[in-house]
Amino acid sequence: MNPVWQETTVDGARTRRWSLAAAQCAELATQHIGWLGIDTVYSPYSRVRLAPSGSFFLATLEGEGRVWLEGRWQRVTAGSLCLAPPRVLNAFHTVAGKRWTFGWVRYEEAPWTKPLVGAGSPLRLAQGAEELGRVLAGLRAEWEGERNAEMVRHWVGLAHGLAVRRARPWQSGSRVGALWETVARDLTTDWKLGTLAAECSLSAEHLRRLCRKELGRTPMEHVTYMRVQRAQALLATTEDKLDAIAPRVGYHSAVVFSRAFVRCTGMTPTQYRERRGK
Repeated sequence: MNPVWQETTVDGARTRRWSLAAAQCAELATQHIGWLGIDTVYSPYSRVRLAPSGSFFLATLEGEGRVWLEGRWQRVTAGSLCLAPPRVLNAFHTVAGKRWTFGWVRYEEAPWTKPLVGAGSPLRLAQGAEELGRVLAGLRAEWEGERNAEMVRHWVGLAHGLAVRRARPWQSGSRVGALWETVARDLTTDWKLGTLAAECSLSAEHLRRLCRKELGRTPMEHVTYMRVQRAQALLATTEDKLDAIAPRVGYHSAVVFSRAFVRCTGMTPTQYRERRGK
């Protein structure tokens, strides 16, 4: 059963946070970064953001925590990098008795722009956390030290460049990247693993391995993710009923569509639309 979500901010007495906001650092704003930072936290620290306005990156540097991914709480440990698209439930918390240190970057992205973390992005990677952590630490040292404008620009550019690299794993012109562009153009097709593999001239098992490596999910799980992302846009920009939206994103039943939506976002389509209207 999914939790009943509420916007939550709990720190705890031992939490140690360093953060930098675009209001303080103009270089962040030029890359559409709203905030970034490094936190060392302990129970009862937790965060729930129901519909954040931008893409989010969380790099576990030490210890462990829990992040809500693909409809369930998942353990994250040192070295793992989690990504979240905008306007989707974003939740994470500590484990009792465990320290957790992580770096993070949160973007500010207008609804009409293409987000950094999108339909072709992974939600969890086994690599990338350490290098992002080093860059954030370098930015912190410069900001708290000489605060040279050129050096700050350098560190912010590195942080953004690493985020772009991890959010867009497919090389330009790759067969698998082209596959997801094809799927995005026609989500109403009854996609199966075999048809996806044939579309990019790979065996089903090879495609499955590539998607597990680059996206952290199976090809069919990724199709579901893309459908739900499209549905979110329709819920936010139209007044169409669920019975009308479901077939436009590849579902023959509003009930099946709603179940998939809850698994991916942690809330029903109706709840999502209500929250977007607030």
